[in-house]
Amino acid sequence: MHSKDFEKYKKRYERGGCTVEQLHRLTELGKLTPKEFEEITGIPFEE
Repeated sequence: MHSKDFEKYKKRYERGGCTVEQLHRLTELGKLTPKEFEEITGIPFEE
């Protein structure tokens, strides 16, 4: 199960509406999980 805002941020990233850095910050803030970050970007999350 994904977090509440997963689909919103995934679509935004795919459309070029946000960057990897912005998704990283959202993950730090708890809006996405590290696993979701990796699923969206294809990049392992590193703190």
